[in-house]
Amino acid sequence: MQPTQVTRRDVLRAGAAAALAAGAAPKLAELPDVLTAAVIGHTGRGDYGHGLDVAFNGVPGLRVVAVADPDDAGRAKAAQRIGAPRQYADYRQMLEKEKPSLVSVAPRWSEHHHAMVMAALSSGAHVIMEKPITLTLAEADDIVSFAEKNGKKVAVAHQMRLSPSVVGLRRAVAGGLIGDLLHVDAWGKQDSRAGGEDMLVLGSHLFDLVRFFAGDARWCNARVTQVGRDVTAADARTVAEQIGPVAGDEVVAHFGFDNAVDATFTSRGRLRNAVGHWGIELVGSGGSARILADITPRVFVMKPAPWTDGGRTEQWLPFQEGGATPPGDSADANRRVVEDWLDAIRTDKEPTCSAGAAMKSLEMIMAVYHSALAQARVSLPLKDRSHPLVKK
Repeated sequence: MQPTQVTRRDVLRAGAAAALAAGAAPKLAELPDVLTAAVIGHTGRGDYGHGLDVAFNGVPGLRVVAVADPDDAGRAKAAQRIGAPRQYADYRQMLEKEKPSLVSVAPRWSEHHHAMVMAALSSGAHVIMEKPITLTLAEADDIVSFAEKNGKKVAVAHQMRLSPSVVGLRRAVAGGLIGDLLHVDAWGKQDSRAGGEDMLVLGSHLFDLVRFFAGDARWCNARVTQVGRDVTAADARTVAEQIGPVAGDEVVAHFGFDNAVDATFTSRGRLRNAVGHWGIELVGSGGSARILADITPRVFVMKPAPWTDGGRTEQWLPFQEGGATPPGDSADANRRVVEDWLDAIRTDKEPTCSAGAAMKSLEMIMAVYHSALAQARVSLPLKDRSHPLVKK
C-alpha cells in the first residue's frame, strides 16, 4: 500500500460530492493546501509510545513543524528524530502558535491523553494517539463526541486491526472459513503484570480484536481476584505506567454478544505456560482460528479431527488467505494506521482504528471491574461512565 497523500482538492471534491448528493450547498473544507503535523510527547511521563513520534516521517504531503515535550533533553532528541524545526515545552503553546492540521498524541501513559487530545481537537487538528484511549469512559466519550460534532478524525494505535493477516482472516471468517462463529477466547500476556494491569495494557488490544470479529458486547460477568480472594475497590493500586488504577492478580471474564456468540478474557500468571502466546482464538462450528498477538501478528487455522484410540491428530496450520503480515516494527504497523486515518480524513469516514472503537474496548475493561465488584452480570453499554475503582 502506498502512503496516502491528502490534498485540499481531494477534500473539496469529496465534500462537494457528499453535499450535492444530500441536496445541500457544498461546504468548504478546512484543511490547508499543505498538511502540517506536530507531535506531543512527555519524556519521563509516558515518553513517545511505540513509535508514534515518527509516525509522520516520510509520509508524502505532510510536513512536521514542531514537537512539544516539557523535558529539554527528551524534546531535543525527539526533534532530531522527527525533523521538527521548532520545539515547545508546552503543547498548548505549540498548538496555539502552529495550528497544525494533524497531531500525534504519543505518550503511552494515558493520564494526560484527555487533556492533550481535547486541546489538539479544539485547535482544529485531527489526532492519532496511543492507547489506552483515556483513564475513564467519561473522558473517552468527550473525545468521541467533540470529534464527531466538529468533523475531526481520531485514530488510536490498535495496529493489529490493520495487519494484512488479521484483515484477511476477518474476511475469511465472514466467508465461512470456520463455519458459524460461536466463541472467542482472549488471553493476556499473563506475565508479571497478570491480572488488572495486563487487562488494561495488553487487554485493550485484545478487546479491540474481539470486537473486530464479534461486534459489540451486550453483557459481562466477571471475577477478579487478588491472592485467591475476590477484590474490592480497596484493592485498587497504581502501577509503573500511569494508566489509572488497576486491581487483581487474576481476571476471568465472560461476555455475551449478538447471535449467541460468547467471549472470554483470561489473565492468570499460572496459565502462562499452558496457554502460551497472548492473543485470541476464534471457535466456530467448523474449525478454529488463532491470532498470536504482536506488532507482527501470526495467524493459524485448525480443522477438527475425530477422537481415535490414538488421540486426535488435528494441526494448527499457518493461515494463507489474504497473505501473512510482513515482518516489521512499530513504524510499519503505525504507518498502516496513519494511511487509513488520512484516507478517513480525505473521504470523511471513520478510521478503522477509531476513537469510538477504542472507547468500546475500554468499556469492556471497565465492565469487568463493575461486574467483579458487584459480583453480578452487568449490561453494556455501561450507564456509569466513571472509573469503578475510584471512590465516588
